[in-house]
Amino acid sequence: MKADVSDVTKEKKKKEALKEPKAPMSSRVKSEIIAWFWVILAFMLINGTLGQARVIPSGSMENTLLIGDHLIMSRIGYDAGIPFTNWHVPLWRNPHRQQIIIFKPPYDTSLPDYVKRVIALPGETVDVHDGAVWINGKKLQEDYTIGHTEPPSKSSLIGNFPGLPYTVPDNCYFVMGDNRENSLDSRYWGCVPRNDILGTPVIIYMSLDAPKDAWNGDIGARFLAYANALIHPGTVRWRRLFHVF
Repeated sequence: MKADVSDVTKEKKKKEALKEPKAPMSSRVKSEIIAWFWVILAFMLINGTLGQARVIPSGSMENTLLIGDHLIMSRIGYDAGIPFTNWHVPLWRNPHRQQIIIFKPPYDTSLPDYVKRVIALPGETVDVHDGAVWINGKKLQEDYTIGHTEPPSKSSLIGNFPGLPYTVPDNCYFVMGDNRENSLDSRYWGCVPRNDILGTPVIIYMSLDAPKDAWNGDIGARFLAYANALIHPGTVRWRRLFHVF
């Protein structure tokens, strides 16, 4: 029996001797930092080339999209962004009628991206009268708008846009906001060139009821909005989360 116990003890000591020594704390921390660096880098590359996050800053798409809705935009097939630059390359997909798109405003590409709904396609003639949109003389059926659909006054037109009726040129799209009384859209400045279209929203991953300043470049207000959501979960619009387009 004693021999058996001795053998077991010796075997245990051999196994302990074979065990690799634990890496110092500094090495483990360094490895963890490197691992997270690659995760973050991969996320940034994917975020720039395949999709991007967006926040709705205005009420032009109410009630489809609300101020404070956080979206994931898919660029797949529409546009390929080059990470860490403002360069992008248009791809093969084209939007269809009544699809929501995200794009650079053509009259001033330095402005933040716009979110609107495609109304008329290349080659179509669009007009607005009698409280409705007309495409090639036929009334467009819409069940997503709020407010009165009216044409703008001549004095409110931007740039060289001649106004309505308007025939959409090739490789261009006529877009409008769902909130027809609060949307600066193609009625005022014309069509969106295909090259300016970045993608289409896929899902709402967060929606916060917060002051508009939080989503218009005020970093302090945005921080307070997120902090307030942690303290007061009621400011989160839970029913809007994970809505898929």
